[in-house]
Amino acid sequence: MKHKYFIAIDLGGTNIKAAVLDEKFSILKKITLPTPAASGRKAVVAALVSAAKALTKELSLSLKDISGAGIGVPGPVDFEKQIVHFLPNIPGWKRVPLSALFTAACGISCVVDNDAKLMALAEYERGAAKGSRNAICLTLGTGVGAGLILGGRLYRGSDNAAGEVGHLPLNEDGPLCPCGGRACLERYVGNNTLLKEARAALGASVTLEQASALAARGDRRALAFWRKAAERLGIAFAGLSNVLNPDMIVIGGGVSGAGRPLFDGIKETLRRRAMPVQGRRVKVLKAALGNDAGLIGAALAAERA
Repeated sequence: MKHKYFIAIDLGGTNIKAAVLDEKFSILKKITLPTPAASGRKAVVAALVSAAKALTKELSLSLKDISGAGIGVPGPVDFEKQIVHFLPNIPGWKRVPLSALFTAACGISCVVDNDAKLMALAEYERGAAKGSRNAICLTLGTGVGAGLILGGRLYRGSDNAAGEVGHLPLNEDGPLCPCGGRACLERYVGNNTLLKEARAALGASVTLEQASALAARGDRRALAFWRKAAERLGIAFAGLSNVLNPDMIVIGGGVSGAGRPLFDGIKETLRRRAMPVQGRRVKVLKAALGNDAGLIGAALAAERA
């Protein structure tokens, strides 16, 4: 039987992660390279194609051996037309037919989707949300993305743009967001904001990983810092739980590495702020697939395209 191979790419504002996976969705080879965001759209597309070619070469495969490719992007996608509407944290993207451009450049059929939706698909099929009928799966990093599993299916909304939890407004007024809105959740719990607040509280050179380590050792300032972030997330999750009544909320991305100080605070705030029925139902879990969730989801999408 001929083996199937899939190219999976996770396009981020800072880095591009790319991998080749087999028919069991095991990663055979993975690479990471910088995203040439400042060099424009063509340079980014060229980098995606170069990553695919480099991976196949390293595994002694040809492009013809690849059954399909999946690309996750950090922004809204018209899934039916395979057009990227825009990317809030990568300039120069507006209604880009990324799937067609990628296929034209390397001959591999390609499906493009929002990166958080692909993470949700992977966690639902093979990770922490497996067995759930209704789940919200989030990635907490530079941005805040989410995929909604409702009734056992990935929910896309009328314009294929559902799930933008990071752009849920928390206040009537507040800091401007790259999406054009104000007071979005992302502007309160995105990496850039958290790092700025961590350095104000813990020292000018501290990293979020160090802030997590300090909290794990019981440092009061670090615990207070994560408690504040947890409360913001817990309030947003309470609202989502009231509206969608999910079985679980699954959290991935770099910020999820904060561990118990973050998760315990989220759970406490969610229980306190959500309506009783919804609050009792929902579980808050850490994503099981780690940093590979987006790649696994991209391969799953490619296999089903």
